[in-house]
Amino acid sequence: MSLALSVGLLVAAGTFLLLQRGMIRIILGFVLLTHAVNLLIISAGGIARRDAPFIGGDTSMAADPLPQAFVLTAIVIAFAITVVMATLAVVSRGDDDDTESETQTDEDSDSVSKRGESA
Repeated sequence: MSLALSVGLLVAAGTFLLLQRGMIRIILGFVLLTHAVNLLIISAGGIARRDAPFIGGDTSMAADPLPQAFVLTAIVIAFAITVVMATLAVVSRGDDDDTESETQTDEDSDSVSKRGESA
């Protein structure tokens, strides 16, 4: 039950951050969503049996290695995507991502050029 609540909380927080305007918040939202997906994959593998894979003769109680391999692969892919997104955030730091300020600056430059023409 606590694992399902953790997944739900991480998805809610990640979705909220993804819908924000700042690039750093979007990256943090993506990281939270990847953590939620990793927990979901591990929980889908069955959390009732988590014994060591090869200790003892009974293999029916061994942990399933496939969800663990999926999560390990997902961690590597998420890290690579996070690094790319962080690089894009740093490179585009000087650019303004606010569309309203672009329209305001266009209007301001138009009014300045009109004043220059009338003078």
